[in-house]
Amino acid sequence: MALPAMGLLRDWLDAPSPAERRRTVFVVPPVPELAAPPVAEPPVLEGKVWRVGPQEALLSIAAAAKLARSGDTVEVQAGTYRGDVAVWGQKQLTIRAVGGRVRLVADGRSAQGKAIWVIRNGDFDISGFDFVGAKVADKNGAGIRFEGGRLRVAHCLFWGNQNGILTIGNQPDSQLEVVSSEFGYNGDGDGQSHNIYVGRIGRFSITGSYLHHADTGHLLKSRAAVNEVFYNRLSDEDRGRASYEMDFPNGGVVHLVGNVVQQGRRTENSVMVSFGAEGLAHRRNTLQLANNTLVNDQPYGGTFVRAAPGTERVQLTNNLLVGPGGLQLPMEHTDFNTRKVDWSAFVQPARYDYRLNDSGMSLAYQGGQAEAAVPSAQYVHPLQVQRLNGPPVVVGALQPESLLTRP
Repeated sequence: MALPAMGLLRDWLDAPSPAERRRTVFVVPPVPELAAPPVAEPPVLEGKVWRVGPQEALLSIAAAAKLARSGDTVEVQAGTYRGDVAVWGQKQLTIRAVGGRVRLVADGRSAQGKAIWVIRNGDFDISGFDFVGAKVADKNGAGIRFEGGRLRVAHCLFWGNQNGILTIGNQPDSQLEVVSSEFGYNGDGDGQSHNIYVGRIGRFSITGSYLHHADTGHLLKSRAAVNEVFYNRLSDEDRGRASYEMDFPNGGVVHLVGNVVQQGRRTENSVMVSFGAEGLAHRRNTLQLANNTLVNDQPYGGTFVRAAPGTERVQLTNNLLVGPGGLQLPMEHTDFNTRKVDWSAFVQPARYDYRLNDSGMSLAYQGGQAEAAVPSAQYVHPLQVQRLNGPPVVVGALQPESLLTRP
Protein backbone atom coordinates (compact mmCIF):
# COMPACT_ATOMS: atom_id res chain seq x y z
CA MET A 1 0.00 0.00 0.00
CA ALA A 2 1.38 3.43 -0.89
CA LEU A 3 2.50 5.70 1.91
CA PRO A 4 0.51 8.88 2.60
CA ALA A 5 1.96 12.18 1.51
CA MET A 6 3.58 13.98 4.44
CA GLY A 7 3.77 17.60 3.18
CA LEU A 8 1.96 19.42 5.97
CA LEU A 9 3.41 22.95 5.73
CA ARG A 10 1.39 25.84 4.34
CA ASP A 11 2.48 26.94 0.88
CA TRP A 12 5.19 29.57 1.10
CA LEU A 13 5.94 31.97 -1.71
CA ASP A 14 9.03 31.71 -3.85
CA ALA A 15 11.37 34.62 -3.16
CA PRO A 16 14.11 36.08 -5.35
CA SER A 17 16.87 35.63 -2.76
CA PRO A 18 17.83 33.18 0.03
CA ALA A 19 17.64 36.03 2.55
CA GLU A 20 14.04 36.75 1.64
CA ARG A 21 13.19 33.06 1.78
CA ARG A 22 14.57 32.88 5.31
CA ARG A 23 12.28 35.75 6.30
CA THR A 24 9.27 33.77 5.14
CA VAL A 25 7.07 32.74 8.06
CA PHE A 26 7.53 29.05 8.83
CA VAL A 27 4.16 27.66 9.87
CA VAL A 28 4.25 24.65 12.18
CA PRO A 29 1.26 22.40 11.44
CA PRO A 30 -0.96 21.02 14.19
CA VAL A 31 0.62 18.27 16.25
CA PRO A 32 -0.53 14.89 14.94
CA GLU A 33 -3.07 13.13 17.10
CA LEU A 34 -1.10 9.89 17.03
CA ALA A 35 2.59 10.48 16.57
CA ALA A 36 3.97 7.08 17.49
CA PRO A 37 2.75 3.54 18.14
CA PRO A 38 1.32 2.79 21.58
CA VAL A 39 3.97 2.01 24.14
CA ALA A 40 3.92 -1.49 25.56
CA GLU A 41 3.76 -1.56 29.35
CA PRO A 42 7.20 -2.62 30.65
CA PRO A 43 7.55 -4.46 33.95
CA VAL A 44 7.75 -2.36 37.09
CA LEU A 45 11.36 -1.80 38.08
CA GLU A 46 12.82 -1.89 41.56
CA GLY A 47 12.39 1.27 43.58
CA LYS A 48 9.38 3.42 44.27
CA VAL A 49 6.79 4.21 41.59
CA TRP A 50 5.64 7.84 41.50
CA ARG A 51 2.34 8.35 39.67
CA VAL A 52 1.36 11.66 38.09
CA GLY A 53 -2.06 12.59 36.79
CA PRO A 54 -5.34 14.44 37.48
CA GLN A 55 -6.51 11.62 39.76
CA GLU A 56 -3.17 10.96 41.42
CA ALA A 57 -1.53 12.41 44.51
CA LEU A 58 1.00 14.15 42.27
CA LEU A 59 -0.67 16.54 39.84
CA SER A 60 2.48 17.73 38.06
CA ILE A 61 5.54 16.17 36.49
CA ALA A 62 7.68 18.91 38.07
CA ALA A 63 6.65 17.64 41.52
CA ALA A 64 7.67 14.09 40.60
CA ALA A 65 11.05 15.35 39.36
CA LYS A 66 11.73 16.83 42.80
CA LEU A 67 10.55 13.80 44.80
CA ALA A 68 11.87 10.85 42.78
CA ARG A 69 15.12 9.21 43.88
CA SER A 70 17.64 7.22 41.89
CA GLY A 71 16.26 3.81 40.97
CA ASP A 72 12.63 4.95 41.02
CA THR A 73 10.04 4.97 38.23
CA VAL A 74 7.80 7.89 37.29
CA GLU A 75 4.53 6.98 35.56
CA VAL A 76 2.55 9.79 33.94
CA GLN A 77 -1.09 9.28 33.04
CA ALA A 78 -2.05 10.01 29.43
CA GLY A 79 -3.15 13.55 28.67
CA THR A 80 -1.86 17.04 27.92
CA TYR A 81 0.37 18.82 30.45
CA ARG A 82 0.93 22.51 29.70
CA GLY A 83 3.95 24.39 30.98
CA ASP A 84 4.90 21.43 33.17
CA VAL A 85 8.69 21.67 32.75
CA ALA A 86 11.26 19.83 34.83
CA VAL A 87 14.93 19.26 35.65
CA TRP A 88 15.89 15.64 36.28
CA GLY A 89 19.07 15.12 38.31
CA GLN A 90 18.73 11.50 39.46
CA LYS A 91 21.45 8.95 38.79
CA GLN A 92 19.04 6.35 37.40
CA LEU A 93 15.38 6.80 36.49
CA THR A 94 12.63 5.40 34.26
CA ILE A 95 9.98 7.86 33.07
CA ARG A 96 7.08 6.46 31.08
CA ALA A 97 3.62 7.34 29.85
CA VAL A 98 0.80 5.02 30.91
CA GLY A 99 -2.71 4.64 29.49
CA GLY A 100 -1.80 6.34 26.21
CA ARG A 101 0.41 9.22 25.13
CA VAL A 102 1.49 12.14 27.28
CA ARG A 103 1.72 15.49 25.49
CA LEU A 104 4.01 18.11 27.04
CA VAL A 105 3.26 21.57 25.61
CA ALA A 106 5.78 24.26 26.59
CA ASP A 107 3.30 27.17 26.52
CA GLY A 108 6.17 29.64 26.78
CA ARG A 109 7.77 27.98 29.80
CA SER A 110 11.12 26.22 30.06
CA ALA A 111 13.25 24.55 32.72
CA GLN A 112 16.17 26.89 33.56
CA GLY A 113 15.58 28.77 30.31
CA LYS A 114 16.72 25.66 28.41
CA ALA A 115 14.10 23.03 27.60
CA ILE A 116 10.87 21.29 28.51
CA TRP A 117 13.02 18.68 30.26
CA VAL A 118 16.66 18.97 31.30
CA ILE A 119 18.42 15.62 31.84
CA ARG A 120 21.60 15.73 33.94
CA ASN A 121 24.37 13.16 34.29
CA GLY A 122 22.24 10.11 34.97
CA ASP A 123 20.95 6.93 33.35
CA PHE A 124 17.48 7.69 32.00
CA ASP A 125 14.90 5.69 30.06
CA ILE A 126 12.04 7.81 28.66
CA SER A 127 9.09 6.51 26.63
CA GLY A 128 5.72 7.66 25.32
CA PHE A 129 6.00 11.48 25.49
CA ASP A 130 5.37 14.30 23.00
CA PHE A 131 7.57 17.38 23.45
CA VAL A 132 5.96 20.37 21.76
CA GLY A 133 6.88 24.02 21.23
CA ALA A 134 9.99 24.70 23.34
CA LYS A 135 11.35 28.19 22.60
CA VAL A 136 13.78 30.29 24.67
CA ALA A 137 15.62 33.57 24.25
CA ASP A 138 18.93 32.13 23.02
CA LYS A 139 17.10 30.08 20.35
CA ASN A 140 18.29 26.77 21.80
CA GLY A 141 15.02 25.75 23.40
CA ALA A 142 14.77 21.96 23.28
CA GLY A 143 12.22 19.28 23.88
CA ILE A 144 14.97 17.51 25.86
CA ARG A 145 18.31 19.07 26.77
CA PHE A 146 20.74 16.24 27.51
CA GLU A 147 23.62 17.35 29.71
CA GLY A 148 25.50 14.09 30.12
CA GLY A 149 25.12 10.48 31.20
CA ARG A 150 23.08 7.89 29.35
CA LEU A 151 19.72 8.66 27.78
CA ARG A 152 17.37 6.29 25.96
CA VAL A 153 14.33 7.87 24.27
CA ALA A 154 11.71 5.56 22.77
CA HIS A 155 8.33 6.18 21.11
CA CYS A 156 8.53 9.94 21.60
CA LEU A 157 7.60 12.92 19.42
CA PHE A 158 9.52 16.20 19.13
CA TRP A 159 7.44 18.81 17.31
CA GLY A 160 7.90 22.53 16.70
CA ASN A 161 10.76 23.08 19.18
CA GLN A 162 13.85 25.16 18.46
CA ASN A 163 15.74 21.85 18.85
CA GLY A 164 14.17 18.44 19.25
CA ILE A 165 16.94 16.91 21.36
CA LEU A 166 19.99 19.05 22.17
CA THR A 167 23.14 17.70 23.84
CA ILE A 168 25.83 20.01 25.12
CA GLY A 169 29.52 20.11 25.97
CA ASN A 170 32.32 17.60 25.62
CA GLN A 171 31.01 14.40 27.23
CA PRO A 172 33.12 11.49 25.91
CA ASP A 173 31.48 8.97 28.27
CA SER A 174 27.89 9.96 27.46
CA GLN A 175 25.53 7.95 25.27
CA LEU A 176 22.27 8.81 23.53
CA GLU A 177 19.93 6.19 22.05
CA VAL A 178 16.77 7.06 20.09
CA VAL A 179 14.24 4.36 19.17
CA SER A 180 11.06 4.62 17.06
CA SER A 181 10.61 8.36 17.57
CA GLU A 182 9.52 11.24 15.34
CA PHE A 183 11.16 14.65 14.87
CA GLY A 184 9.31 17.25 12.80
CA TYR A 185 9.28 21.04 12.32
CA ASN A 186 12.03 21.71 14.85
CA GLY A 187 14.43 24.61 14.30
CA ASP A 188 14.37 28.38 14.66
CA GLY A 189 14.98 29.22 11.02
CA ASP A 190 18.56 30.36 11.62
CA GLY A 191 20.33 27.24 10.37
CA GLN A 192 21.89 26.77 13.82
CA SER A 193 19.08 24.71 15.37
CA HIS A 194 18.05 21.25 14.26
CA ASN A 195 15.68 18.31 14.60
CA ILE A 196 18.43 16.54 16.56
CA TYR A 197 21.73 18.07 17.62
CA VAL A 198 24.21 15.67 19.23
CA GLY A 199 27.32 17.21 20.79
CA ARG A 200 30.73 15.69 21.54
CA ILE A 201 29.51 12.53 23.28
CA GLY A 202 30.89 9.00 23.08
CA ARG A 203 28.11 7.22 21.23
CA PHE A 204 24.87 8.08 19.44
CA SER A 205 22.42 5.59 17.93
CA ILE A 206 19.05 6.03 16.26
CA THR A 207 16.81 3.25 14.96
CA GLY A 208 13.30 3.03 13.50
CA SER A 209 12.72 6.78 13.59
CA TYR A 210 11.22 9.40 11.26
CA LEU A 211 12.95 12.78 10.85
CA HIS A 212 11.40 15.41 8.59
CA HIS A 213 10.78 19.13 7.92
CA ALA A 214 13.50 20.79 9.98
CA ASP A 215 13.19 24.59 9.82
CA THR A 216 16.32 25.49 7.83
CA GLY A 217 18.62 23.42 10.08
CA HIS A 218 19.56 19.77 9.62
CA LEU A 219 17.38 16.72 10.05
CA LEU A 220 20.24 15.21 12.07
CA LYS A 221 23.54 16.71 13.23
CA SER A 222 26.00 14.75 15.36
CA ARG A 223 29.51 15.34 16.68
CA ALA A 224 29.58 12.01 18.53
CA ALA A 225 32.67 9.83 18.34
CA VAL A 226 30.59 6.81 17.24
CA ASN A 227 27.32 7.09 15.30
CA GLU A 228 24.98 4.22 14.42
CA VAL A 229 22.08 5.27 12.18
CA PHE A 230 20.14 2.11 11.35
CA TYR A 231 16.75 1.66 9.63
CA ASN A 232 15.30 5.18 9.70
CA ARG A 233 13.43 7.51 7.38
CA LEU A 234 14.90 10.99 6.91
CA SER A 235 12.77 12.79 4.34
CA ASP A 236 12.14 16.50 3.91
CA GLU A 237 9.49 15.81 1.29
CA ASP A 238 7.91 18.44 -0.94
CA ARG A 239 7.64 21.54 1.22
CA GLY A 240 10.48 21.07 3.69
CA ARG A 241 13.50 23.38 3.65
CA ALA A 242 16.03 21.60 5.82
CA SER A 243 19.74 21.91 5.10
CA TYR A 244 21.68 18.62 5.33
CA GLU A 245 19.70 15.46 5.89
CA MET A 246 22.63 14.16 7.96
CA ASP A 247 25.67 16.11 9.11
CA PHE A 248 28.67 14.67 10.94
CA PRO A 249 30.75 17.87 11.02
CA ASN A 250 33.72 16.47 12.97
CA GLY A 251 33.78 12.99 11.44
CA GLY A 252 34.06 10.11 13.91
CA VAL A 253 33.03 6.53 13.25
CA VAL A 254 29.75 6.64 11.30
CA HIS A 255 27.67 3.62 10.24
CA LEU A 256 24.61 4.36 8.06
CA VAL A 257 22.68 1.18 7.31
CA GLY A 258 19.25 0.63 5.78
CA ASN A 259 18.04 4.25 5.81
CA VAL A 260 15.60 5.93 3.41
CA VAL A 261 16.94 9.46 2.85
CA GLN A 262 15.16 12.03 0.68
CA GLN A 263 16.08 15.63 -0.07
CA GLY A 264 13.26 17.99 -1.02
CA ARG A 265 13.28 20.50 -3.84
CA ARG A 266 13.34 23.52 -1.46
CA THR A 267 16.44 22.43 0.45
CA GLU A 268 18.73 25.10 1.93
CA ASN A 269 21.81 22.99 1.06
CA SER A 270 22.05 20.46 -1.75
CA VAL A 271 24.37 18.06 0.15
CA MET A 272 22.45 15.14 1.67
CA VAL A 273 25.09 13.43 3.86
CA SER A 274 28.04 15.54 4.99
CA PHE A 275 31.10 14.19 6.83
CA GLY A 276 33.93 16.26 8.31
CA ALA A 277 32.87 19.67 6.95
CA GLU A 278 34.08 21.44 10.12
CA GLY A 279 37.29 19.46 10.52
CA LEU A 280 38.07 15.87 11.48
CA ALA A 281 38.34 16.03 15.27
CA HIS A 282 38.22 12.39 16.41
CA ARG A 283 40.87 9.73 16.77
CA ARG A 284 39.05 7.58 14.18
CA ASN A 285 37.25 9.07 11.18
CA THR A 286 35.50 6.46 9.03
CA LEU A 287 32.25 6.56 7.07
CA GLN A 288 30.30 3.47 6.04
CA LEU A 289 27.05 3.43 4.06
CA ALA A 290 25.36 0.11 3.35
CA ASN A 291 21.98 -0.57 1.74
CA ASN A 292 20.64 2.98 1.94
CA THR A 293 18.21 4.54 -0.53
CA LEU A 294 19.14 8.18 -1.21
CA VAL A 295 16.67 10.25 -3.25
CA ASN A 296 17.46 13.78 -4.44
CA ASP A 297 14.40 15.76 -5.55
CA GLN A 298 16.37 19.01 -5.84
CA PRO A 299 15.98 19.72 -9.57
CA TYR A 300 19.33 21.50 -9.98
CA GLY A 301 21.49 18.64 -8.80
CA GLY A 302 23.30 18.09 -5.53
CA THR A 303 25.61 15.76 -3.66
CA PHE A 304 24.47 12.47 -2.18
CA VAL A 305 27.52 12.02 0.07
CA ARG A 306 30.43 14.38 0.73
CA ALA A 307 33.43 13.41 2.87
CA ALA A 308 36.32 15.68 3.79
CA PRO A 309 39.87 15.02 2.57
CA GLY A 310 41.85 13.14 5.17
CA THR A 311 39.00 10.80 6.09
CA GLU A 312 40.56 7.52 7.13
CA ARG A 313 38.11 5.30 5.23
CA VAL A 314 34.93 5.67 3.19
CA GLN A 315 33.06 2.53 2.23
CA LEU A 316 29.85 2.42 0.17
CA THR A 317 28.11 -0.93 -0.34
CA ASN A 318 24.83 -1.71 -2.14
CA ASN A 319 23.40 1.81 -1.95
CA LEU A 320 20.71 3.08 -4.31
CA LEU A 321 20.95 6.67 -5.64
CA VAL A 322 18.04 8.45 -7.31
CA GLY A 323 17.98 11.89 -8.91
CA PRO A 324 20.55 14.39 -10.16
CA GLY A 325 23.91 14.78 -8.50
CA GLY A 326 26.91 12.71 -7.54
CA LEU A 327 29.42 11.82 -4.83
CA GLN A 328 32.26 13.96 -3.44
CA LEU A 329 34.60 11.47 -1.80
CA PRO A 330 38.34 11.27 -1.09
CA MET A 331 40.37 9.62 -3.80
CA GLU A 332 40.93 6.59 -1.56
CA HIS A 333 37.51 5.06 -0.98
CA THR A 334 35.61 1.84 -1.65
CA ASP A 335 32.43 1.93 -3.70
CA PHE A 336 30.93 -1.51 -4.21
CA ASN A 337 27.71 -1.99 -6.15
CA THR A 338 26.34 1.54 -5.92
CA ARG A 339 23.43 1.79 -8.36
CA LYS A 340 21.76 4.86 -9.80
CA VAL A 341 18.20 4.59 -11.13
CA ASP A 342 15.31 6.79 -12.19
CA TRP A 343 12.16 7.45 -10.14
CA SER A 344 10.29 5.08 -12.43
CA ALA A 345 11.98 2.19 -10.61
CA PHE A 346 9.78 2.79 -7.56
CA VAL A 347 6.22 1.84 -6.66
CA GLN A 348 4.98 5.40 -6.03
CA PRO A 349 7.77 7.93 -5.50
CA ALA A 350 5.38 10.90 -5.54
CA ARG A 351 4.06 9.55 -2.24
CA TYR A 352 7.53 8.72 -0.91
CA ASP A 353 7.10 4.99 -1.45
CA TYR A 354 10.56 3.91 -2.59
CA ARG A 355 10.01 0.19 -2.79
CA LEU A 356 11.21 -1.17 -6.12
CA ASN A 357 8.36 -1.95 -8.49
CA ASP A 358 7.78 -5.06 -10.63
CA SER A 359 9.00 -3.57 -13.91
CA GLY A 360 11.76 -6.14 -14.26
CA MET A 361 14.39 -4.09 -12.46
CA SER A 362 17.10 -6.56 -11.43
CA LEU A 363 19.42 -5.24 -8.76
CA ALA A 364 20.90 -8.38 -7.29
CA TYR A 365 22.46 -8.10 -3.85
CA GLN A 366 26.13 -8.98 -3.65
CA GLY A 367 28.06 -9.60 -0.47
CA GLY A 368 31.12 -7.47 -1.06
CA GLN A 369 34.00 -7.26 1.35
CA ALA A 370 33.90 -9.17 4.61
CA GLU A 371 33.65 -6.02 6.74
CA ALA A 372 30.67 -4.63 4.79
CA ALA A 373 27.49 -4.30 6.87
CA VAL A 374 24.61 -6.54 5.82
CA PRO A 375 21.22 -5.32 7.06
CA SER A 376 19.08 -7.75 9.02
CA ALA A 377 15.96 -5.54 9.13
CA GLN A 378 14.34 -2.56 7.45
CA TYR A 379 12.36 0.55 8.27
CA VAL A 380 8.58 0.27 7.78
CA HIS A 381 6.61 3.50 7.93
CA PRO A 382 5.58 4.73 10.39
CA LEU A 383 8.16 4.16 13.11
CA GLN A 384 8.64 0.44 12.80
CA VAL A 385 11.56 -1.89 12.20
CA GLN A 386 10.81 -5.35 10.80
CA ARG A 387 13.37 -8.11 10.61
CA LEU A 388 14.27 -9.80 7.34
CA ASN A 389 13.89 -13.55 7.03
CA GLY A 390 17.02 -13.77 4.92
CA PRO A 391 19.82 -11.68 3.42
CA PRO A 392 18.83 -8.68 1.26
CA VAL A 393 18.09 -9.47 -2.37
CA VAL A 394 18.06 -5.95 -3.86
CA VAL A 395 20.22 -2.88 -3.51
CA GLY A 396 18.89 -0.12 -1.27
CA ALA A 397 17.01 0.11 2.02
CA LEU A 398 13.71 -1.52 1.09
CA GLN A 399 13.41 -5.21 0.32
CA PRO A 400 10.46 -7.14 -1.20
CA GLU A 401 7.57 -7.71 1.22
CA SER A 402 8.13 -11.46 0.98
CA LEU A 403 11.42 -10.95 2.83
CA LEU A 404 9.84 -9.23 5.84
CA THR A 405 9.14 -11.15 9.02
CA ARG A 406 5.67 -10.17 10.13
CA PRO A 407 5.11 -9.46 13.82
